[in-house]
Amino acid sequence: MKRFIKFIVKCVLLFFLCAGAFFGYSGYKQYKNLTSNKNVAQIVETIEASPDFIPYDQLPKTLVDATVAIEDRRFFYHHGVDYIGIVRAVASQFVPGMLESGGSTISQQTVKNMYGLFDFSLQRKVAEIFLANDLENTCSKEEIFALYVNIINYGNGYTGIYEASSGYFGLYPQQMNEGQCAILAGIPQSPANYDLVTHFDKAKNRQRLVLEAMVENGYLSQTEAEQVWLMPI
Repeated sequence: MKRFIKFIVKCVLLFFLCAGAFFGYSGYKQYKNLTSNKNVAQIVETIEASPDFIPYDQLPKTLVDATVAIEDRRFFYHHGVDYIGIVRAVASQFVPGMLESGGSTISQQTVKNMYGLFDFSLQRKVAEIFLANDLENTCSKEEIFALYVNIINYGNGYTGIYEASSGYFGLYPQQMNEGQCAILAGIPQSPANYDLVTHFDKAKNRQRLVLEAMVENGYLSQTEAEQVWLMPI
């Protein structure tokens, strides 16, 4: 009986090893095919050449802090893939009271949008990891963050922070108050559900989670978070 159980365990391990090798190789092939047409540096250059591109030094600090806190708290410390974040994301689905978070980093979300990789598959996820590594080797963290907020979906048909701030508030990004920054930071997780025009109440609830994340990560005190919550949107 013990020999049989050991045999089953070995078969299961062999299966996962083979599956990992298959999806790893398939994902690498997808990555090579994608970058053979346009590599990461070429797409970055195209994005940054847009007349509406807002560089990092023109972004409000609160937008940066809020986005990092809710989307990728270890953004400035990992190299494209945050394995600690992945464990935290899994745990947040099961631990009561733990703030839910996603496993994809800002770098991964950036390359996903750069290459239009929106259909989930294990091969695509592997390709995304290779692309995120290329992005980290090509750009500084500040450049990556600017790319992210300039191409991410902010709901209501607005792509990028310039369209979102001008469309929702009639303001340039650098003119937004802290409350507006915090509420926009919560939208990319689910743009259709947090669109400020049709789902303002949901967006406001999401803003509360953003502010909690900012407090948890030391960007705001609880008192400051309450003051931001009360700011006009």
